[in-house]
Amino acid sequence: MGSDPHQLSLLQGFGTPKNAPGTSPAAATNPVAQVLIETSLPHLDRIFDYVVPEALDAEAVPGARVKARFGGQEMSGFITRRTSNAPEGVKLAPLAKVVSAQPVLTDELLRLATAVAERYAGNVSDVLRAAIPARVAKVDKEFAARPEQPVAPDATSADGAGYPEPSAGAAEAYAGYEGAGDFLAQLAAGAAPRAVLASHKSYGRASWAAQVAHAVASVRQSGRGAVVVVPDAKDLASLEAELQQVLGADQYVRLTAEDGPTPRYRNYLRLLHGEVTVAVGTRSAAYAPVQDLGLVALWDDGDDLLLEQRSPYQHAREVLLLRSAQSGCAALFAGVSRSGEVERLVGSGWASALTPSRPFLRKATPRILNTADSFQQERDPMLRHARLPHAAWRAAQEGLERGPVLVQVARTGFSPALSCQDCRTPARCTDCNGPLAQSGRTATPACRWCGRLATNYACPECGSHRLRASVAGALRTAEELGRAFPGATVVSSSGDHIKSVVESKNALVVATPGAEPVAPEGYAAALLLDGNAMLSRESLRTPEDVLRKWFRAASLVKPSSEGGLVVVTADQEAVVAPLVRWDPAGAAAREMQLRRELQLPPAVRIAALTGKASGIEAFMADFELGGSLRSVGPVELPSREVQERPGESSEHRLLLFFSYQDGPKVTAALRHRKAALAAKRVPDPVQVRCDGIDLL
Repeated sequence: MGSDPHQLSLLQGFGTPKNAPGTSPAAATNPVAQVLIETSLPHLDRIFDYVVPEALDAEAVPGARVKARFGGQEMSGFITRRTSNAPEGVKLAPLAKVVSAQPVLTDELLRLATAVAERYAGNVSDVLRAAIPARVAKVDKEFAARPEQPVAPDATSADGAGYPEPSAGAAEAYAGYEGAGDFLAQLAAGAAPRAVLASHKSYGRASWAAQVAHAVASVRQSGRGAVVVVPDAKDLASLEAELQQVLGADQYVRLTAEDGPTPRYRNYLRLLHGEVTVAVGTRSAAYAPVQDLGLVALWDDGDDLLLEQRSPYQHAREVLLLRSAQSGCAALFAGVSRSGEVERLVGSGWASALTPSRPFLRKATPRILNTADSFQQERDPMLRHARLPHAAWRAAQEGLERGPVLVQVARTGFSPALSCQDCRTPARCTDCNGPLAQSGRTATPACRWCGRLATNYACPECGSHRLRASVAGALRTAEELGRAFPGATVVSSSGDHIKSVVESKNALVVATPGAEPVAPEGYAAALLLDGNAMLSRESLRTPEDVLRKWFRAASLVKPSSEGGLVVVTADQEAVVAPLVRWDPAGAAAREMQLRRELQLPPAVRIAALTGKASGIEAFMADFELGGSLRSVGPVELPSREVQERPGESSEHRLLLFFSYQDGPKVTAALRHRKAALAAKRVPDPVQVRCDGIDLL
């Protein structure tokens, strides 16, 4: 532990605080501030005691941002609480400064951040870094200058006379869904139901956004607040459009990093002070300080954008699950498809399933045509070899007469992958071995990793200088379709140019997965191209992920009763079949059954230890493998973007599998081991990641 007085304060008994020499008098009431220092060091992830100088007494409130001396430097932190006792015989250092008196760290948020850190074997301060927006001084002044004026909740819940009936708009949005009326009524009456919603539509009055908005409106009837999290800005725009109609533009705030620090911080403080009780946004909105929380909701939990890219790599779904358990509020997980994690919630009985009836689905969903099935192959044997089969071309031609047509492609760019024209060897950069790509028909091929131009490329196998596109990107597909359908408007939505809405009636919309714009009246048809390329990605999650992308695209198409048609090109019938039947729940149940038999996530939990082989060996030296815990590896990771230098050891990865029941014990042991090794400053640190959806 060393001789640091802050560290000693955690071990000594409590008594009257003593001021350090040369400091101002301590505050008369509760003179000790317990401070959480912002640091990434695992062994310092705890509370430290400081004296509150009398001059800072009024501003040093629990939750405030402060500066404190630690280890010879001034560090940022948050006051977690004020107490009257201090370690006996220890001279505590004083707080250096109160940065902001706004109590941005609430008790509820601290409990949630601690639970998230414990689940993911991470640091509390790392979780708070994602949860609390950066301070903006002028916004602090705005709230310091105005009195508290919380908005009165519009509580209209039933008082012992049974559950209130859903509104006409809610009834229309949930038409055909078994149990939806009871779920909304429970929300309006102040109860806390938990449900998994299988949406079938992404446009119009019965879209997923309308369904979520009416759920929020129902919980507002009970006078409670709500938090809704979506993956990206496009989904956020769709949700906001519905909330403005159902609640009003002034009844909610958005929390997203894309708005910039000032609007985000202002909206955070509006929630903190109770001016608004509904928050919507991307993954960081899961921590929004909504008062009297009644509902947490998440859309499309399978989207990898909901996974935090910084330590401890928490997923918004798990954050909301922990928050629902801690606050006792309702929970709603919505999606066109169903992830394995959400299927586990339904299978365990934790949540009920809100699904449309089969007769309703047959009328409300488009017709699905697979060009690789036996019937189509007998009619046209060349279908398997064509990127745009005749059935897809005909569907696009006929669809353009009724409305816009969506074309989903696997890759962005023009030619994102090149190969030798003569021997088909993949073209690689001679400098870093990265893949070569072409941004336009006449553009010079360049490396996708280092950006180096391949002006005089020669194939290492045959010496040919000729290149061909092994994969056609969105831009090239749009160019080719423009020539195939000269009378149609071609719209591209991919990469940095993603469109939210498309209005043209006679338009071919070429988009990558997740970038598909919404047609207000629905697409007449959709072509899901490059299915085999999408399914060729090496990951256990690939079938589930590809099926999710297909379902989302198909949900943008008009129902079969209005001529809606979806054409999918893929050979793996086991993956395509659930789409043809429109059975996302069945697909998720079968996948989970297979995962249980193989003891793979999400049937079990997983932790990945990544680092040098020597570091992993040192980490596991005193680590006990017991109970359900089993290990696989370590194995050497392939070096792709970074070339290993001669004499350097490469990175390895060890996988730990364990049950949900043993999860708290295992993650606690991982946190303790990380802290112990960090305190000893051992070389070759090891990264610990729990439940990463991209690990397998």
